[in-house]
Amino acid sequence: MIEPIKIDLLIIGGGPAGISAAIWAKRLGVNHLLLEARSEIGGQLTDIHNKIIDYPGRIVQNGVELQEHFKQHAQKIAFNVETECKVDWVDWDKKRISSNKNAIYEFRSILVTTGSSPRKLRVPGEQEMIDRNEVYSATRDKDKFKGKEVAVIGGGDRAFEGALLLAEAGSNVTLIHRSEQFKARKEFTDPVIQHANINVITNTVVTNIQGGNRKQLTLATLESTSTVTVDAVFIRIGVEPNTYAFKDGISLDDEGYITCTSVGETSLPYVYAAGDVCTRPLLSSIASSVGQGMTAVKCLSFYLNN
Repeated sequence: MIEPIKIDLLIIGGGPAGISAAIWAKRLGVNHLLLEARSEIGGQLTDIHNKIIDYPGRIVQNGVELQEHFKQHAQKIAFNVETECKVDWVDWDKKRISSNKNAIYEFRSILVTTGSSPRKLRVPGEQEMIDRNEVYSATRDKDKFKGKEVAVIGGGDRAFEGALLLAEAGSNVTLIHRSEQFKARKEFTDPVIQHANINVITNTVVTNIQGGNRKQLTLATLESTSTVTVDAVFIRIGVEPNTYAFKDGISLDDEGYITCTSVGETSLPYVYAAGDVCTRPLLSSIASSVGQGMTAVKCLSFYLNN
């Protein structure tokens, strides 16, 4: 029988919110452990390829550079962290968590900082494309597709900005959106709609992705189906919170985000949340995640001491 490891505060997720929380847990003398599923802390910072200018005190070229600063800070603080550690299940009655490392953690409190992930189409062929590592960044990879056909799926800022970057680099872009209404800002929509290298298709959904180097997309409208062949697919339909492991224990809203108070308290008094797992993209930022992580740990320290 596995002997549980007793921890006062488990921090689940090693992005900016989790890192900030662990720094403050160490500073406040809270018996803590940060569990991170990836091999390094930093969360989604590795997926940011554009310049970051809105994090106070640092202007960096991309998320990897900021991640390096965070890692150096973490090493100096020396908070407790376990990487490549994924939560398998949570026993809310016994206050225990099991991980893929064949370990069981018995906790007094939890801070969930598992962030969000790109939302998937969930159509045949999509996961196979992802498994082949055909997941591209318009900022980083735009020059790869000069003179080639690409599809961008989505109607928000990220989709329109990506389509514009690709078109300006010489790609022939098909932008596909499920309705006629766009969430993207006017500063993106106008130049995209007017661009000679961009074809905007509305009221259309992608139902299938086939092929390897060249991909055939099946497009469906209310009246008909058609196909388009491209060299790359950029799926930009938003994000979804990583809350699956916690859905049976704490309250989530209709989109899967953890519902919590302004300081991060969830429907259970010993469980808090911070960062993108409880903050929608419109209000999300690295700075806000860092602040939420700090606030939550301070509140949990009061809870643990009473």
